[in-house]
Amino acid sequence: MTVTEIKVRRIFDEPKLKGIVSVTFDGMFAVHDIKIVKGSDRLFVAMPSRRDDSGMFRDIVHPMTKEFRKELEEDILSAYRKRMKEVSSESNG
Repeated sequence: MTVTEIKVRRIFDEPKLKGIVSVTFDGMFAVHDIKIVKGSDRLFVAMPSRRDDSGMFRDIVHPMTKEFRKELEEDILSAYRKRMKEVSSESNG
């Protein structure tokens, strides 16, 4: 499965929530509402989730292996950082 597109849908200036992205796989399957979150020591990616009957949040979709999760997170954070540079240069130019 190959990531064919990453769209940074929204950028936030909040303490924890930094962005919302959509990812397309193989040009055929899209996952929306992936969050970019600022943790205590780094940015990380949070998959779309919902609250279950016990009040716990559960991912609706998620990578099945550590390797693919790492690859996907790196791709998403790279796209986010690129978009942040574009926004910064647009506001300075």
